[in-house]
Amino acid sequence: MENKLWKKVLRYFLQGLIVIAPFAITIYIIVALFQWLDNVVPRLFQITLYPGVGIIIVISFILVLGYIASNFLTKSLITIFESSIKRIPLVNLLYSSTKDVMDAFVGEKKKFDHPVLVKVDAQLNFYRIGFITREDLTDIGLAENTAVYFPHSYNISGNLFFVPTKDIQHLKISSAEAMKFVVSGGVAGLHK
Repeated sequence: MENKLWKKVLRYFLQGLIVIAPFAITIYIIVALFQWLDNVVPRLFQITLYPGVGIIIVISFILVLGYIASNFLTKSLITIFESSIKRIPLVNLLYSSTKDVMDAFVGEKKKFDHPVLVKVDAQLNFYRIGFITREDLTDIGLAENTAVYFPHSYNISGNLFFVPTKDIQHLKISSAEAMKFVVSGGVAGLHK
């Protein structure tokens, strides 16, 4: 009797944990991010601000910077700055990699907007969800292939494969749904 009671208590505890953990982790990450952003300005300028003012300053600065960067004259200055950065070996690698990743997710030339299903193993009928990042690979001698990025589940990394175009099947779901499905390890449901 006592063993059944403990199993029931453990089952209720685990069910409660399944309900509360996603909320708690999400809230914790959001609060930590806001606190970190809110502390950026006071640390930079050695000043004391009311809570919340730092994040408003950071967001305002990013908005103003985005507005200024969209100006034609400023775009020319940014191009000059980037060309000078490209001359510094290690800095170029870091800057260009970061810029390419940012452009891929939120830039004008988003790269992860074509989710596809790729047959990975013909004998076992294994498939993977990926995202086309480049369709024309003739410049590297792979005219019959397409560049497909495969994100890892439960991680923020992935692999890039050159896949025969004939083995790619386009999916009729949004990129956000496909990424969520893959990153969650297939746990997140797909909605059509």
